Amino acid sequence: MMNDRPSVSASAPPGETTLRQWLSVFAVAISAFAFVTSEFLPVGLLTEIAHDLGVTTGTAGLMVTTPGVMAAIFAPGLMIFAGRMDRRVVFLLLTAMLLVSNFVSAWSTNLPVMLLGRAMLGAALGGFWTLATAAAGRLVHTSDAPRATAVILTGVTLATVIGVPLGTFIAGFASWRMSFIVTGGLVALALAAQALLVPSLPSATALRIADFVALLRRPHMRLSMLMVALVFGAHFSTYTFIAPLLQEDFSMGAITLMLLGFGVIGFFSNALMSMVVSKRLKTSVAAMTALLLCAISAMIVLDHVRAAEVAAMLTWGVAFGALPLCFSVWIQRSTDDLPEAGSALFVSVIQVAIAVGSSVGGTIVDRAGIHADFVLGIGLALLGLVTLQRLAAMERPARIAELDCECSPSVD
Repeated sequence: MMNDRPSVSASAPPGETTLRQWLSVFAVAISAFAFVTSEFLPVGLLTEIAHDLGVTTGTAGLMVTTPGVMAAIFAPGLMIFAGRMDRRVVFLLLTAMLLVSNFVSAWSTNLPVMLLGRAMLGAALGGFWTLATAAAGRLVHTSDAPRATAVILTGVTLATVIGVPLGTFIAGFASWRMSFIVTGGLVALALAAQALLVPSLPSATALRIADFVALLRRPHMRLSMLMVALVFGAHFSTYTFIAPLLQEDFSMGAITLMLLGFGVIGFFSNALMSMVVSKRLKTSVAAMTALLLCAISAMIVLDHVRAAEVAAMLTWGVAFGALPLCFSVWIQRSTDDLPEAGSALFVSVIQVAIAVGSSVGGTIVDRAGIHADFVLGIGLALLGLVTLQRLAAMERPARIAELDCECSPSVD
């Protein structure tokens, strides 16, 4: 019997992308919004949750750390376990796990149960991002793959701009538990959208540990992952502590508006970058990393100059709004023969960069001050640019050889 649901083969769909295919991309984007909202929901609720669970605010911070660590571990692990399972089914199972994690968190009465719910979120998160970035090119025509990736990453930006503040707002007139319950309702909506709109995504081969080993043996891949780690480390080691720096010159209301501006301009930066990244990939990565470097530098060089700090925040938003898309496309191109393994490594490296960057940054802030932490961020961004230059130099001989082959006359 034929399946009524359309399937997507391992290769790109023929012809132009259809409306149904774009709707499947939007379903994944809604899921991305739900995942990121769930991941960072406790950030604005730490004090209330800590009080109710009888722990310190610092200990309650484990609710944010735990998902990141679990995602780094489970990004490759879950995909190996999934084997040849239809990726649509894996999407549905991971989103269902997210749904359960939100309700476990909402009804937790002690920290261990809360951390269990957060660990479930992290495991689902690692698998979801591995699939989402790898599947973007399978849901649409090849030429629309960067734009599909941008649409999915838009869900991340919207969660940062709308989702997390919305959770805090709900807690303000109800409770932090209601924030988790409402977020669970959002996850249920995402699950329904996936069930209705995401087509079958059969996997011809199972992901193996050997696939990861094969990728890591490639010098270009190792350098690419190092570049991603350095740039994401530069961002999270500094942005995590942006509020204390800005509090020296701005009220909390003004800081909220600046962070909102950061997210909004990042949303438009992501949308615009999707139109050019496929044709100017290295230029896009270099330009956005350079903007990140300039923004971090301006925050300490022009400290206490309010107009400069506002401009630096908006510049930072432009840079980081586009960088996840740029790096996602970079990894997709570098691992086109092993897309899921590449995507899993990409997710793991980002999660490690988030955890290590924020942890090391916090240690530096406690011992040497915020300015010293931003010097670290500047150094990491510079090293990211140096690594990109090394990657470009590595690719140049291969490109010259390719052109020579194209120009050489054929011999019958």
